[in-house]
Amino acid sequence: MPPTSFLPIVAVVGATASGKTSLSLDLAERLGGEVVNTDAMQVYRGMDIGTAKLPEDERRGIRHHLLDVLAVRDPLTVAEFQGWARDAIGALHAAGRVPVLVGGSALYTRAVLDRFDFPGTDDAVRRRLEADLAEVGSAEMHHRLRSVDPEAADRILVENGRRIVRALEVVEITGRPFSASLPTLEYADPASVQIGVDIDRPTLDTRIEQRVDLMFEQGLVAEVERLLAEGLAEGRTAVTAIGYREVVAHLRGDLTLDEARERTIFATRRFARRQDSWFRKDPRITWLRYDDPELVDRAVAAIASAHRTAPRTEQERSGAGDGAAARLDP
Repeated sequence: MPPTSFLPIVAVVGATASGKTSLSLDLAERLGGEVVNTDAMQVYRGMDIGTAKLPEDERRGIRHHLLDVLAVRDPLTVAEFQGWARDAIGALHAAGRVPVLVGGSALYTRAVLDRFDFPGTDDAVRRRLEADLAEVGSAEMHHRLRSVDPEAADRILVENGRRIVRALEVVEITGRPFSASLPTLEYADPASVQIGVDIDRPTLDTRIEQRVDLMFEQGLVAEVERLLAEGLAEGRTAVTAIGYREVVAHLRGDLTLDEARERTIFATRRFARRQDSWFRKDPRITWLRYDDPELVDRAVAAIASAHRTAPRTEQERSGAGDGAAARLDP
């Protein structure tokens, strides 16, 4: 993903419910940018309440990319998403706009930002592993993965059968750990910068509970009922989303509504901890407190600093990107 102009790529990262969305809008306004979604589930049309997708009338007139791209029946791969996102970034740079990436899918964000080539696939191996998953369940498959690639098992949720199958497939066809194929800490475009939203765990846990309560109040159950009629249960990706799978279990009679709500809170909190653990391992992220009254100014300053120090081509040193430099002047 070579830079088309010396405009930054900004990624706002951190745990779910930490305040990434608001900061991404503030930065897009300040930098003359547009938002690029990096949440795997917000790609799906109709998955609005359960993904906390920002309603269009709350987007401040800022254009958003990679929302509502797929139907819930459609599968989604990280490789496919990487191509879409990098195309969107290239188009924004060509138009003199700053891409502001935001979303809770850490692997998707890393796949877009970093040098990351995907190992191949083998349909026969994939079908066999998917059959095993259907027969023994994700917990047993996760145990199998841990025996051959403990690092990958630590990074993949037990409930995420699809990613477990993919990891086992890569191990089998390459003879190498799946974790060895994960992105390295090297930006594909040196003008990339990550801003992390830092929030304490007690505050985050409270926010998550409040968010889940609001989702159920706003009609998450009705949303899932509608999406089931559109093929949610037949899809390989969308049906794995936190909240949706719990409500599906409720609608099938396996959980009470209160149990579905409590399990959604528990799963979201656990997911948030995994997000935080993933991002904390990346030393390139500038962490800023969620409640800092100067949050936006500090974020712009961090982006400006990265913009000044990133390597430039000769053309860029001679003046390309001056407009971006002006917008980044804190």
